[in-house]
Amino acid sequence: MSLFFRPANSVAADFIPFAHDGKYHLFYLRDWRGHPEHDNGIPWHHLVTQDFVTFDDLGEALPNGGEDSRDWYVFTGSVIEAKGQFHIFYTGHNSHIEPPEVILHATSADLRTWKKDAGFAIAPMDGYDPSDWRDPFVYRDEQTGRYTALLAARRPDGPARYRGVTARIESADLTSWTLQEPLWAPDLYITHECPDLFRIGEWWYLIYSTYSESNSTHYRMSRNIDGPWLFPNSPDGGDTFDGRPYYAAKSAEAGGRRHLFGWLATREGETDSGGWQWGGNLVVHEIVQQPDGVLSVRCPESIVKAFNTVQPLEAKSVLGDWVVDGNTARAEGENLSVLLMGGLPDEAMIEATATLAPGTQSAGLALRADEALDAFYCLRIEPARQRVVFDRWPRPADQPFSVKRPVRLPAGEPVHLRALVDGTCMVCTVNDRVALSCRMYDTHGPAWGTFVSEGKGNFTGLSVRTR
Repeated sequence: MSLFFRPANSVAADFIPFAHDGKYHLFYLRDWRGHPEHDNGIPWHHLVTQDFVTFDDLGEALPNGGEDSRDWYVFTGSVIEAKGQFHIFYTGHNSHIEPPEVILHATSADLRTWKKDAGFAIAPMDGYDPSDWRDPFVYRDEQTGRYTALLAARRPDGPARYRGVTARIESADLTSWTLQEPLWAPDLYITHECPDLFRIGEWWYLIYSTYSESNSTHYRMSRNIDGPWLFPNSPDGGDTFDGRPYYAAKSAEAGGRRHLFGWLATREGETDSGGWQWGGNLVVHEIVQQPDGVLSVRCPESIVKAFNTVQPLEAKSVLGDWVVDGNTARAEGENLSVLLMGGLPDEAMIEATATLAPGTQSAGLALRADEALDAFYCLRIEPARQRVVFDRWPRPADQPFSVKRPVRLPAGEPVHLRALVDGTCMVCTVNDRVALSCRMYDTHGPAWGTFVSEGKGNFTGLSVRTR
């Protein structure tokens, strides 16, 4: 099975994680994208994992209804254990019915077999746009014993691009719900999709996803559950967890560790020049709280440990002057220096630590490269711009390809790079703090390597491993 799970003949979107008995139950929206053997609409499916490497696929959890039902599309929601059973609160979407979105309910005794609550529906409440009322995240207030649901909602009037609200409704029994003041109404986005709320120590964190300025999963932080919600002042990643292709991420905690579950979007036509699509492959990051309260992400330890078979290195200088000693390489040129390190398996983990001389413009890893360097992908750190970039050569004509992330790169300090490649998926982390995910469709060179541009650099710990 692929490291980055994707259901056969379809894509996964909007993972809904729920931790129970040390396992992660990952419900997700399965989209067949018009596959002729499947009806229209979207159901929920169900995975179980402990290590994010092996998955138990339990199949369909919540089937979608027909074209005349409230839940022709079973959209995002959440899972909670309460009152002696498990509950799913989810979005029923049907653009042919008014209102097009309502909040629906299902129950289960074992997390596997679910019964829809036919008499339950929460319609959009007064003061909210009936077309945007979705993605319920339900939690219990430990102090009051009452339940709160956060919703992706919109005000009905005002400038259209700035009406987004994280709405809040409350219940004592999970049956009757009353409207409360919004949790967050910043006048920043069209809407805040897939809300998620949790606490680590003295800080509360609100996760949400937007498609207004770019498709991204963001977060805000507060010392009080009612706000104010602060922008995280971090040079490592800013207020997002990953790049533009990573979306709708939600979190869950098990065994004292919290992980983030999002999807890496596919591209139309399975080409680097295609537009980003809704849905793709599962990508998991571990969330880490820094001393100042800001959040960073790293590759889960269980995934790193799964890549335990070291592959041989076969260093070959293509450009520039290199000094190679085992798994260490030093570029001594002043222009572009490229060192190929041998074959790149279809699924692999590459690691390297780079230390750059002052004034060096960029350095990093070359992936899927051919020996002539006519085509390759590159994972590039740029100290002058304090960022990491995933790029390719040649780029699609007149179309931007690269995805970028801010990262702190102090002069002269070593920078650790880890890149996971699996088929068309590439997921990297920088210094175990910043993640960047992307697709690789068009280039299929056999090799990987390192490079330094306009300067000098030293690489240590060079390795490629497989499972």
